[in-house]
This record gives sequence, structure tokens and C-alpha cells, in this order.
Amino acid sequence: MNHKDSAKQILELVGGEQNVQSVTHCMTRLRFVLHKEGLVEDARIKEIPGVMGVMRKGGQYQIIIGNDVASYYKELQKLGHFSNQAPSGETGEKKNLFEAFVDVISGCMSPLIPAMLGGGMIKVLLILLPLMGILDDSSQTFSILSFFGDAPFYFMPIMLAFTAAQKFNVTPMLAVTVAGIMLHPNFVEMVNLGDPIHFLGLPVTLASYGSSVIPILIMVWLMKYIESFFDKVIPTVIKSFTKPLLILLISGLLALIVVGPLGTFAGQLLSSAIIWIQSKAGWLALGLMAAFMPLIVMTGMHWAFAPIFLIASPATPDILILPAMLAANLAQGAAALAVSAKTKDKNLKQVAAASGISALLAGVTEPALYGITLKYKKPLYAAMISGAICGVYMGITGLESYAFAVPSLVSLPQFIGGQGNGNIINAIIVAVISIVLTFILTWVFGIDEAEKIESDQLVEISETVETGSNDPKKIYAPVKGQVIPLEQVNDSAFSGKMMGEGIAIIPEEDTLTAPFDGEVTALFPTKHAIGLTSENGIELLIHVGIDTVELAGQHFTAFVESGDKVKKGQKMLSVDFAKVKEAGYDITTPIVVTNTDSFIDVVAKEITETKNQDTVLYVV
Repeated sequence: MNHKDSAKQILELVGGEQNVQSVTHCMTRLRFVLHKEGLVEDARIKEIPGVMGVMRKGGQYQIIIGNDVASYYKELQKLGHFSNQAPSGETGEKKNLFEAFVDVISGCMSPLIPAMLGGGMIKVLLILLPLMGILDDSSQTFSILSFFGDAPFYFMPIMLAFTAAQKFNVTPMLAVTVAGIMLHPNFVEMVNLGDPIHFLGLPVTLASYGSSVIPILIMVWLMKYIESFFDKVIPTVIKSFTKPLLILLISGLLALIVVGPLGTFAGQLLSSAIIWIQSKAGWLALGLMAAFMPLIVMTGMHWAFAPIFLIASPATPDILILPAMLAANLAQGAAALAVSAKTKDKNLKQVAAASGISALLAGVTEPALYGITLKYKKPLYAAMISGAICGVYMGITGLESYAFAVPSLVSLPQFIGGQGNGNIINAIIVAVISIVLTFILTWVFGIDEAEKIESDQLVEISETVETGSNDPKKIYAPVKGQVIPLEQVNDSAFSGKMMGEGIAIIPEEDTLTAPFDGEVTALFPTKHAIGLTSENGIELLIHVGIDTVELAGQHFTAFVESGDKVKKGQKMLSVDFAKVKEAGYDITTPIVVTNTDSFIDVVAKEITETKNQDTVLYVV
């Protein structure tokens, strides 16, 4: 797959570099923050090779790629200068409280996923290797591997401080330092001793912040306002040393006295609520959680349960989230494999197979969810039904996870523990039921493969058009100049493609000629815009410059009138572009097919410069 070409298409269809405020990526998605999200047409993005789906969420335009997302991101970085930090101001999309919460959680946690996956799999090895007799659990190697696996989780507040600082536009190293204060060994030792602690006479809650999520996120959010305040009040001459001093003093105080305890209590409250639901609803709670886990993952709300599943251990096993994810993840993988086996579409067969393997072996379900099950719906229903049935079984048998790892076939050893082998046997039974039942249900339900024109067919049509010497569905350049996408035109009516598809030319000559054989259907009195209809029904608007209607015809000379028949290359307008520019107007000239909806597609030739009467557009 050509990552470079796909990245180029993605950038063009999201509105070009000037429409991108920032772009980052997680394990499976490119995450754009766009100036004008409304410019993007989801259907066209989905047709790009390698794209599995799209999602608009929490102020982000997310393009689901799959496990190869880093390759696309690298190619995007070569195409423009993009920030990987969210802008400090408004994105142009108003978000409610829930969307903002989901945006913060998913945006800050997503970059940590590789570290958590690595640490989680090390924990799986620590369960598996002693059982196989390969490693002694009392050896130094075991002890060292233990803190290898624990490090990503224990120091999570420090990593979250960095990602949250990018999210809230806080100085990253100051945020990281505040997280370091909360995790400092001396403070940890004071907490472990259990004696009352006071700072400047104020009581400090005895709380451990290792592996915590909520306290540091709240703290970095507050630091946004603390830093902004000191930026305004501290004189420039002393700001270099007094600003970081005061920020650390105030933030450290708030972290230990106010925010840390509040965050800890919030986490405890969430955990208590989940435990209460489990105690009251039992098997039903787990059945519902497993059934709706795909939808929970879609919203990013699975990270809201991080305080519960991240601390999974033999002492505090997880009885809800990780077991539910086991059934749901394997169901997504099985549904994707069933689609791969059933479909006749070669491209879909390959994508579904790769997505299924990813979900089954690594627990990464986004490719399967967004690229297959959600897209075709019936496989999603099959996965949810299977998840519910498995969830009921897990609730009845009391399945527990004794370590955090993203549940998958490879990480099944996270369920080894308890008395005897009953727990791991139940986990294996759940895995088998989830895979087999989902596969059968997906096969029975079937998939609705909508017929569509594939991108390679469009390329073939375009190539055929290119080789035809007198093809009537070519549109030729009316003037020599630089060619730019419509998205780059400094006018929302054109850049938003409200009037149709096309391109724009920045003219380098003063004469505009007819782009095909046809009729002049409209000529504005100001002569700044001309409408044409080709012999084959293509309706074209040539709009000379932006806001040039205000010139009232000055510097414009017309050689045709409305109703005239014109031949390709015939002189239509003369414009003194030097004087138009001198008057302060943008001379960019959009060329738009106004009846775009009457055709399959309008394909722009991939060029940056054109001569008069060179081909610039194909109408399919």
C-alpha cells in the first residue's frame, strides 16, 4: 500500500495544510483538529486506500487507519508543518461537558497505549514464565522484570502530565515536575509510614499517586490558569526565574493539599460505584458491560474505568472491565474474520482478515470496529449478542483478571490465579464461545455489501479520459497559472465546495479563454464571473478573483455575451490582473462544476501549474 499517496489524499481532503490546527496519532487513528471540520466529506475520505473509517468526536476529526497508522503519520509530517499540540483557543466546534471529558481522557491516554501494552505483556510473561519453569519468581531477573512491567503504570502520572500539558497548552516540563512531586520517593515514604503530614501548616492527605489518572489530569488543567495568571502579572525582567518558581510552589501545594485528594476520592467513588453495581446486578452487569463494550470504546469512556482495571493484581483482581473486554475484543476479531471469509470483495477480504488478527492476538479492536463491524452493522450485532452471552457466563462463574493487559488470546495468562485452575479454564471457555459464536452469528446474519465505484476504477476512467484526444468530458484551463485545490481558496463558499467540485488557478496571463465547446449561460454585469454549459451538460462557473464584484467591472473587458456559442480556446475575457492586485484583491480564480451532483465524480488532474488549454479537470 502506498502510504505517501494516501497521506497526500488525506491532507487534500481534510482541507490542506492551512485547515489543520494540529494532528497526532494513537495506535490506530490519525487525530486531526481542523479549523473548519465542515469542509471534509466523510465519504471521500473513506474511499482512500488504507482508510477504514472516520469519526468526528470531541473537536477531533479522527481517521481510522489500523496498526500501520504511524507510517501514514510520518508521510503526513513530510507534507507540511503540523503541530502535534492542541490549540489553546477554541477549535471552532463547541463541545458539551461530556464530549470535553471524553476528549481529555482519550486524547491524553492514547499516546500512552504503546507503553501500557508493553508493560502489560511483560506482566503476562511474569505469570507465564514461572509456570513453564523457565524463570524462578524469587530470582533477581524476575524482580527486575517486575519493575520493567510496573514502570509504565506506576509512572503514568508523569507521562499523563506531558500529554495533558500538550492538551491544555501548559509548559510540559513544569507539568512533569509537579507529577514528580506527587511521586517523589520521600513523599511516598512519608505516606507509607502513616504519620500525619503537614505542609505550611495544612494537612496533606496520605495518598499514593502511582498509577493514578484523575489527580494529575485535574492538576495540569488547573496549571493552565495558574501559568496564564503569572504570565500576566510578573514583570518581563524577572519572569524567567520567578514564573517557574511560583508555578511549582502553588501547583505543588494544590496537588498535595487539594487536587490530589479530590482526584483520589473521585477515583475511589467511581470504583465504589462499579463494585456496588456488580454486587447488586451480578451476572447481568457483566453481560451488559460485555455487550456494550464496543460502544463504550467508541466514546473513549473505557478510560474512565482506568482506576479500576489498571490496578488489577492477585490482591485486587478486576471482576468487571477486563473480563468484559476479553469477550468483546475476541468477538470483534471473530466477526471481522467471518466477514473476510464471506465477502467476495478482495480488498475487504484483506482488510477484514488483518483487522481480525489484530483484535484476536493484540486486543486492538479499532480496525475491526470502525473498518468492518460498525460499517456493515450486522457483524456488530453478532459481536454484541455474543458478548452478552459470554458476559452472563463470566458473571455466573466469577471470572477475574489478575493483571492488566489488553485482553486477547496472547494475554490469556492474565487470568491465571486464584485457587486451582478454574479461573483460567473459564477464561478459555469464554474465548472459545466468543470466537465460535460470533463467527457463526456473523455468517448467518450476513453482510450488506453496498455496490460502489472503487478508487482504482476511477483511476482507470481518468486514465482512459487522459488518452482520448477529443474526449468531451475534459475541462481545459481558461488561463495559464498556478493550480491549487479549492480548499485553499480564501472564500468559504468555494473552499467549502458549497457550489461544487473543481480547482482554482492563480492567473499569470490577462486573457481567459473558453474551457470547452458550449454556450455562455451567464455573464455578470461586473464581468467578474461567467457561467458556461458544455455540449454534454457540464455547468461551469469561472469566478475571476475573490470579492472582485466590488470593482464594478473596472479592469475587466468581455468579448462574449450571455447566450453566445463558444469554441474551446475562444477569447472570452481580458483582465488587468496587475491593477486588480494593486486595488487589494485576491486574483485566485475558482473553476467550479456547479452541477457536480449530476455526475459520478469530478477528478482534478494532479498538477501545480497549467498552461492555457491544458487539461485541468475530468468529469466522470
